[in-house]
Amino acid sequence: MSQSNTGTFTLTDNASGESFELPVIPGSMGPSVIDVRKLYAQTGHFTYDPGFTSTGSCESGLTFIDGDIGMLLHRGYSIEDLAEKSDFMDVAHLLLYGELPTQKQKEKFVHDVTYHTMLHEQLAYFYRGFRRDAHPMAIMCGVVGGLSAFYHDSTDIQDEHQRMVASFRLLAKMPTIAAMAYKYSVGQPFNYPRNDLSYAENFLYMMFAVPAEEYVISPTVARAMDRILILHADHEQNASTSTVRLAGSSGANPFACIAAGVASLWGPAHGGANEAVLKMLEEIGHKDNIPEFIERAKDKDDPFRLMGFGHRVYKNYDPRAKVMQKSCHEVLAELNLDDPLLELAMELEKIALSDPYFVEKKLFPNVDFYSGIVLKALGFPTSMFTVLFAVARTVGWVAQWKEMIEEPGQKIGRPRQLYTGPTQRDYVALEKRS
Repeated sequence: MSQSNTGTFTLTDNASGESFELPVIPGSMGPSVIDVRKLYAQTGHFTYDPGFTSTGSCESGLTFIDGDIGMLLHRGYSIEDLAEKSDFMDVAHLLLYGELPTQKQKEKFVHDVTYHTMLHEQLAYFYRGFRRDAHPMAIMCGVVGGLSAFYHDSTDIQDEHQRMVASFRLLAKMPTIAAMAYKYSVGQPFNYPRNDLSYAENFLYMMFAVPAEEYVISPTVARAMDRILILHADHEQNASTSTVRLAGSSGANPFACIAAGVASLWGPAHGGANEAVLKMLEEIGHKDNIPEFIERAKDKDDPFRLMGFGHRVYKNYDPRAKVMQKSCHEVLAELNLDDPLLELAMELEKIALSDPYFVEKKLFPNVDFYSGIVLKALGFPTSMFTVLFAVARTVGWVAQWKEMIEEPGQKIGRPRQLYTGPTQRDYVALEKRS
């Protein structure tokens, strides 16, 4: 940790008139933080911050977001540059090791990841234990957590080599696990990974190839898939990442920690947003209905909301959406699909971007809006949208977990609470209770 105080923040207790000095610690970018670690010892009070929306839970050098200006940086590099000029393996190396790889480093990194893509053959029996109609995220939670039962040689988190091997295994095997979950749900045979394909190409192959015919991978589609992976790779201390860190703070093995992240991501308020976009489009139904739904979205008393517009963090345009918008239009042009839902989405985008209400409130289409459209165009069922999010986010989870484990002052997570239950009371025997 490289923390140095740049001043103090004075906190005054109006009841007693006593003042307390709290250190102020700067980051390399963004707001400084008030160090409250000794607050309870000094004052007898905790801070109260439901959802931790104003609390810095850790120190991290991976990802920086400035929501006011629409900025997303990974290790200092803008997401726009990374998505346009790099591939997913570049970004994965950057997140895990702090720097973009040289040619030699990248070749080794790609090799190390590629040769961990196969799953232990006995894991196939895990899938057969689920019902055919099981949600793919339910399967993901079980299988990812189950990896620790098969790879005992990479669960010692104190061993640097084992941490590295676990990182490679999780990054490499997650697409295989995801594709097998899909294949199981539709009753098709599993596809073994192919070492001659890129990360994105291999995932598409395992998802959509069938033994009866040759599967041809479009470069445009593969590039769109690669961009989706890059754009979802990490996003600072969101719910699932915080879950991974909290689970990891107890010393849990990396596979269990990532399984916890998968479970958190499953929530509709987090990883299910792009699926919600498609459901919203189905509700709108036709381009002629868009004006009606636009007006409903403006009505505070109407429960309808335009999904895929605006963002909790970004108060300006989501920088990932700009890149995803380009891929979206490239994919639709390449595939030349005649899909009323996709036409509806493009018309909704056009109308919302020109409506003064949405422009003034900066309710621009976000990355979920475009990724949902792209994934539908590529043939992914909506039940796989969050699974794909988990595939992309795994490298961010692993990098965040690795950073936390390697921090010298790391402690087990233990949030405090504001207790509002009954005060201490005497026990009443059963026969005397009324």
